[in-house]
Amino acid sequence: MISKEKVRELLLDVESDRTERTISTTNKDKFCEAICSFANDFPNHRESGYLFIGAKDDGTLNGQIITDEILRNLGGIRSEGNILPQPAMTVSKYSYEGGEVAVVEVHPSDLPPVRYKGRTYIRVGPRKAIANEQEERILTEKRIGLARSFDSHPCVAASLADLALNQFIAYRDEAINLDGEEDSRSIEMQMASLRLFDPDRNCPTNAGILLFGSNPIFHLPGAYIQYLEMPGTDLTELPTNQAEISGDLRTVLTELETRLRSLITRTIVSVSELREETRYNYPETAIRELLMNAVMHRNYDSTSPIKFYVFSDRIEITNPGGLYGEVNQSNFPSRSSYRNPTIAEAMKSLGFVNRFGYGIIRAQSLLEKNDSRLAEFEIEENFVLARVFARTE
Repeated sequence: MISKEKVRELLLDVESDRTERTISTTNKDKFCEAICSFANDFPNHRESGYLFIGAKDDGTLNGQIITDEILRNLGGIRSEGNILPQPAMTVSKYSYEGGEVAVVEVHPSDLPPVRYKGRTYIRVGPRKAIANEQEERILTEKRIGLARSFDSHPCVAASLADLALNQFIAYRDEAINLDGEEDSRSIEMQMASLRLFDPDRNCPTNAGILLFGSNPIFHLPGAYIQYLEMPGTDLTELPTNQAEISGDLRTVLTELETRLRSLITRTIVSVSELREETRYNYPETAIRELLMNAVMHRNYDSTSPIKFYVFSDRIEITNPGGLYGEVNQSNFPSRSSYRNPTIAEAMKSLGFVNRFGYGIIRAQSLLEKNDSRLAEFEIEENFVLARVFARTE
């Protein structure tokens, strides 16, 4: 975290491509554009950028009182899903004689270009700008050199011919705000700007194969979902229904939602002489959140599939790959790290995820609201199993 003395030093210095000041506490678009531009680090400082809220252009404070609500709103920007990939940032408050200032420290992203509502913002000296094609290409090349996540690695055995390009074009129009303009770049560079193609290797990334591949499991053998419906409470009997759900990610997620809806039953419960409530064997949205969480966070380098098993008394969802990054058993599920940031971004753009980092917490809340037993989790080095029990009267 930046020190109080460093904050004062930056406030008194001239505004630069690493700092922005504002007296507004409500202009969220301005905040997000600044955060996006700092995350892209177009000047390639590899140092944090700082947004100061409560400071005038000359660096003096305007006597602003920084409330807890302001700090919460600033912190919430990270996980709302409007800035993709998610920025790494911290929010702090400092008090001086002339007033208080909120400081948003934004770390350079390893996965540029970063976009806010589909637009790529960068710093050009002390001002923000929307990146042009050449600038986006530079950011894309920088990302290729920094890429660490498996979904951003090149799938060297694949080529453009392995992709359904019409599906990419539809996705591109959802993910990027072109503001009615034509994108004159080649299809390869358009895909590269979204971390779906590696122009140096001239091949799709693993995320490109997962999202738009005509046969993803040919290249990533574990990229499917094993679905079983069992008549009893264990695996000793023959399943009544089974399937291997595979294909491009939108197809897989859509079929998952269809199968999930078929499992939901409802009961009308009388809670008083004048009031009835609807109860479900499983709250659909809770199970959906757990399924989406498994697809987003699984280890796609594993040859094991996601397992979606339906028993007579419970549903089990097994996710290949243990906890990742900063997440451990003591802070799960309140902490989140993204094993597959490009896949996470795509699921948000496609509408399958609304916010990041809240899936399991929201699922537990929905189960509690339905008077269901809370989900139980079995966490091992190579998998995470979520167990949800059917509601009983």
